[in-house]
Amino acid sequence: MLDPKGRVAMVSGGSRGIGKAIAERLLALGYTVSIGVREPSRIEPREGMSVHRYDATEAAAAAAWVEATTALHGRIDVLVNAAGINSMARLSDGDETALDSLWLVNVKAPMRLIRAAWSALAAGGEGRVINLASLSGKRVKNDNVGYAMSKSALISLTHAVRREGWELGIRASAVCPGFVETDMTGHVTKLPRDQMSKPEDLAELVATLVRLPNTATVAELLMNCRHEDTL
Repeated sequence: MLDPKGRVAMVSGGSRGIGKAIAERLLALGYTVSIGVREPSRIEPREGMSVHRYDATEAAAAAAWVEATTALHGRIDVLVNAAGINSMARLSDGDETALDSLWLVNVKAPMRLIRAAWSALAAGGEGRVINLASLSGKRVKNDNVGYAMSKSALISLTHAVRREGWELGIRASAVCPGFVETDMTGHVTKLPRDQMSKPEDLAELVATLVRLPNTATVAELLMNCRHEDTL
């Protein structure tokens, strides 16, 4: 396993839910953590953690956050794309506003961050990219086709990163959970919240992935809180 000491991890969406749990777990392991959030003033920085403004809807935000992280910490070893939205975009919807937002935040924003951090991730020969996708990117079980499409595209992006970054030592994994007990699933009524996966458990899996050596990479990690025949 890779030693977290001296390694720097960027985590988007680090102010709540899954992103916060991942940031906290990496910090506890000894990583220096740079979190990107829309309103940094609401978060009190702690030892080993820096807080930066990052809005996934802004094209220039990725490069600005990467530049700020490298200027402060000198390197980037891990990039966790945890920021995401779950707007409803049905197949029958004529208004594509929600679909465009899903594509921007769930696909283009992670791609921009990866692109901006690429050189830094390659510099150490053991760069890690974790994309928080979803089981919705592996199958479609509800009317939100836009969300499923965006998460499927994020999985494809992960495989592109694996292909292009392999010789540089960059390893990428798409983490695909089912229902997780966060604000994003607050509207779900068909499954009791105490039966959903916990952000802390997902964070533990991510922490394992980023510490695996180059010779033990995981392309896709599927996590579920209920039984599904093909998953």
